[in-house]
Amino acid sequence: MSEQPTPEAGGVHVAGQVTFLVCVADDGHSEVAARFAALRARNSGGHVVLLHVMQPPEFQHWAAVGELMRQETREEAELLLQGMAAKVTEVTGAAPSTAVREGGIGDEILGHIAENDAINLLVVGAAPPDQGRGSLISWLAGQLAGQLNIPLVVVPGSLSDQQLQDLT
Repeated sequence: MSEQPTPEAGGVHVAGQVTFLVCVADDGHSEVAARFAALRARNSGGHVVLLHVMQPPEFQHWAAVGELMRQETREEAELLLQGMAAKVTEVTGAAPSTAVREGGIGDEILGHIAENDAINLLVVGAAPPDQGRGSLISWLAGQLAGQLNIPLVVVPGSLSDQQLQDLT
């Protein structure tokens, strides 16, 4: 029996297997997006990949301080992904793949997709309008969408668990 390619190994798409790439941050709407992807993956026999993009530290005056900041940010990202992965595993019964990348968010999302042919859908959570956010969504819609070769799914961060269940 041959081993199936996996998204984290740069695998290739296998017909009938859907892989959801979820961009996560430390916010509620990322949790809603991850839950949406987990429910869809569970119901379709798919897989979830969680991606967190770290912004490079702005403080570059002393290299050692900049490196310490980078390490602390990476540790926080790993903890965030562990927590989110546990929630996805509860829903799907399978551990998601996780990745941390550093750089500009759009470039890193595109890079991760380009390196992982098995990824079929990009899932992002949208902040409720009253939070005054949405820079990622605006950027994705305006800049990235034309460069994507996979569908972009924007999940409203205000969806209830029942609404998620109904949609998936």
